[in-house]
Amino acid sequence: MGVAGTAPAFSIAATTATLIAAVGIQSPASLLFCGLIMFGVTFAYLHLNRLSPNAGACYAWVGAIFNPTLGFFAGWALLVASAVFMVSGTIPAAAATLVLFDPKLASNPAAVTFVAAAWLLAVSAVIVKGIKPTSYTQVVMTVIEVGVLVAVIIAALLQYGARPAHAFSLAWFSPFAFTPRLFATGALTALFFFWGWDVTVNLTEETRDSSHAPGRGALLAMVIVLALFIAFAAVTLLVLTDQEIQQSSTNVVFAIAGRLFPKPWNYLAVIAVALSTVGTLETSILQFTRTMYAKGRDGSLHPRYAVLHKTWRTPWVATAVITSFGLVFLFLSSYFPSVNLIIKDSVNAIGFQVAFYYGLAGFACAWHFRREALRSGSKLIFLLLWPACSAGFLWFIAAYSIPTFDLVTNLVGLGGIAIGVVPLLWNRRHPLRA
Repeated sequence: MGVAGTAPAFSIAATTATLIAAVGIQSPASLLFCGLIMFGVTFAYLHLNRLSPNAGACYAWVGAIFNPTLGFFAGWALLVASAVFMVSGTIPAAAATLVLFDPKLASNPAAVTFVAAAWLLAVSAVIVKGIKPTSYTQVVMTVIEVGVLVAVIIAALLQYGARPAHAFSLAWFSPFAFTPRLFATGALTALFFFWGWDVTVNLTEETRDSSHAPGRGALLAMVIVLALFIAFAAVTLLVLTDQEIQQSSTNVVFAIAGRLFPKPWNYLAVIAVALSTVGTLETSILQFTRTMYAKGRDGSLHPRYAVLHKTWRTPWVATAVITSFGLVFLFLSSYFPSVNLIIKDSVNAIGFQVAFYYGLAGFACAWHFRREALRSGSKLIFLLLWPACSAGFLWFIAAYSIPTFDLVTNLVGLGGIAIGVVPLLWNRRHPLRA
């Protein structure tokens, strides 16, 4: 679930061209060091989950350690990010589907959003049936996805290692080639790559060994996806020229596969991206519904959102809410002039919201374990310093990026969090309990 939530093939396809446009040949280094920073948040989730397994995860922990208001906004940021992701998550799946059946329609916003809506409805139907069918589906899709990516990486190294489009250099992985501004520019995009592994802890109440298995799953998922992301960023530079990377846009995996494999084998890349996108769409809906369920159960949102289906025992009302939001956002996005603009704006908005709630989790871990952390050097690093430094960096990057956003991105990214004041105050004035 952690690997599926991070969606390696989707993340690579959707954002590699954007990252390389921002930081050039420093893309592998940007992913490497942002990944190391992200491990601080992963350790925070690992330890906080051991402390209190809860479907609300970050929302519940921040509310208990700091105060309910901060907890509410931590959960609200996740809800908004997941809702926005219904656009950036379904669009690539739809585009990949159209590439297989009618490539001319893959750049038509109206056609893409129509197919995206069909994917959203299909995925929602699987999820509402329960976690078991969802998890079995994820296993199959993730194995195929990772297998295709590994095959592409190996083939690229064999075929282009001796004749690269960009001459290989260890400087690709060096932190010293960055200026502070250049690193910050790529960091928010790199953050989007890694978002999603935390779905494992939102499923903690549906998991055996709930205090340990979800946290370990998140940590292992981060190791796997970090290796895949760095390798694929390097492979993209080896195989494609700058102009080809720019032209590939959200189809960079297919562009590379087209260079490496004859038809129809290159279409395995399209299938991998489609499966990856559907997989991460599933995990985003799971995160949304389990967080909304926890908030409804606690009374910070209306208790209707904690209602479970009588047969399938899933939060079906919350699933209906996220599906409805997704359909509305997809309808609105159909009026954007291009598919690429839809992806760019939604990725930046989500990156801001993720930085906000991941940062709160890091600070919560450091604060709660501040005394225990003084007992040994390893506890000091993994319980306090790494989570706190990661959280501080994420908040800095989020604040730094605000002036670079256009109006739409700021309205979605900042406004999406700020609008949480309305349900917060409403539920305080009209307290309800299930």
